[in-house]
Amino acid sequence: MKKLFLLTPQKIVGIPVMLFAILLLHTAVIAQSPVKNVVLVHGAFADGSGWEAVYKILKKKGYNVSVVGNPNTGFADDVAATKRVLDRQDGPTILVGHSYGGAIITEAGNHSKVAGLVYVAAFAPDANETLLQLLQSGPPAPNSGILPPDANGYIWYDTKKYHSGFCADLPKEQAEFLADSQIPVSASVFGATIANPAWKTKKTWYIVAQEDQTIPPDGERFMAKRMNASVTEIKASHLVFMSKPQAVADVIETAAKANSK
Repeated sequence: MKKLFLLTPQKIVGIPVMLFAILLLHTAVIAQSPVKNVVLVHGAFADGSGWEAVYKILKKKGYNVSVVGNPNTGFADDVAATKRVLDRQDGPTILVGHSYGGAIITEAGNHSKVAGLVYVAAFAPDANETLLQLLQSGPPAPNSGILPPDANGYIWYDTKKYHSGFCADLPKEQAEFLADSQIPVSASVFGATIANPAWKTKKTWYIVAQEDQTIPPDGERFMAKRMNASVTEIKASHLVFMSKPQAVADVIETAAKANSK
């Protein structure tokens, strides 16, 4: 006669312990999975093509890199565009945002596939804090070319100040092209708020652009400190990811490796 498997009281007590051990092991395996996905989000007055140099560096190192084409037509639209790209990732992802893109990743970063956040000379709003409040919380950048909203409710960057205020460390001809191909941002984004900032629950890195003439460097330091982010300072303009792509890619890779441990 075959013996029946009987659940004795001792065995019943042991089952939850075994299940808990299996769960811990599963969690450990997930935590040690290498982060190979990177999603890049651009800010206002630019488009995704500015990430090309960073993209190429990370691709050569074996990362799967995606660039979000956020339309800058409204905060909800831009977050939705970012989430659509995150949905396509096949595993844990480092989410990177520049300038206004920092606000976008602060909301979209709550996505389950986001393992860490990298802010590049970016806004990092707290809960219920608008970008306008952040801009008005300290002295304005003296050379900023951010213009008032136009008749359609969009904000442009003054083409006469684009080189000096936005990307002084890029060649003049390149700055002229960027100025003439800029994508304006809806003025409504400066009044948008976030209920649950992702940086409160995700590991965070911040790149301070020491020569930024659009977001004051001290403002960047304030936001980075408030988030308890790992900070890297780079001597560069607001478009630090274009003028110093290797340095920016290095920080992104550091974030990826840190989340792979």
